[in-house]
Amino acid sequence: MRPTQALRSGGGDVPLGRYNKYLGTWGNFGGYKQRGIITYTLSPNRQNPMAGVVHDAIFNTWRRFSKQVLYVAPPFIAFYYAMSWATERNHYLNSKEGRKEFSDSE
Repeated sequence: MRPTQALRSGGGDVPLGRYNKYLGTWGNFGGYKQRGIITYTLSPNRQNPMAGVVHDAIFNTWRRFSKQVLYVAPPFIAFYYAMSWATERNHYLNSKEGRKEFSDSE
C-alpha cells in the first residue's frame, strides 16, 4: 500500500477512483455538489390514497382480462369438452347397452 493512500484514508481503506483521484469517505464522496434538482412533496394528511380506486380497478381489470383471455380460455374449453366426452363414454360403457355391445371384445 502506498503511504499517500494510507494518509488519505483516515483509518480505513478508501479506494482511489479510476484516475487515481481520492473519492472521500462513505457518505462524503468527493464529487461536486449536485445542483438543479428540485423535489416537491405533499403532506401525508393532504393526500387521498383512495383517489380513483374503483374507476381504476374496473378498467384495469377489464384491460388485463381482455389481454389474457385468449391464452387461458381455449385450453379450458378444450379440456372441458374432452372431460365431458370421457365422462359420457364411461357412463355408456358401464351401462347395460355398453356392456352388451362390447362384452365380446374384452
